[in-house]
Amino acid sequence: MLIRKAEMKDLKELLEIYNHEIKNGSSTLDLELKTPDEWKEWFYKHNVDNLPLFVAEVDGRVAGYASMSEYGAKEAFKTTVEMSIYIRVEYRNKRVASSLLAFILEEAHKDERTHTVVSVITAGNEASRRLHEKFGFEFCGTIKEVGMKFGKYWDIEIYRMGV
Repeated sequence: MLIRKAEMKDLKELLEIYNHEIKNGSSTLDLELKTPDEWKEWFYKHNVDNLPLFVAEVDGRVAGYASMSEYGAKEAFKTTVEMSIYIRVEYRNKRVASSLLAFILEEAHKDERTHTVVSVITAGNEASRRLHEKFGFEFCGTIKEVGMKFGKYWDIEIYRMGV
C-alpha cells in the first residue's frame, strides 16, 4: 500500500468512493450525488495550508482517502480541522483506514498550524468509532437526530484530538 498526496488524476476514483457512500451508506449524510465539477471544487480546497488530502493506493487503484477540511468559517477555528476517511468497500477491514489515519495524524502533528482535529461520525458506525478510540480520539458527545437519510433520523458523535 502506498499513501501519497492526492492528485487531480485521482478525482474520478475519489468521487466514486464518496458517491457510493452517499447512495449506500450512512458515513456521510449527504443525500445528492456529487458531480465531477462539485468534486473538483472540493479537491481544490485541499492540499493547501493545513488541509491535506491523501490517498491509499493498492495495486494502482485508490483504495481510500483521508482529508482535513476547515472546521468552521470563523477565524477563531483556523487551527481546528475536521478529518474524514472514506474507504472503497472491497478494501474495508484491510488496514487501509488505520494506515491513512496514522499517516494524516502524523502530518497534523508536524504542522504547527493545526491544534485540534475533530471527527464527526454517524452513530452506529462501530468500525469508525473503534478506529478513533484506538488512535486516542476523545469522545465529546452526541447530537441526537440531526440528519434524515434513508427514511430515518441519524445521530452524530463528535470526537477530537489535540495535536
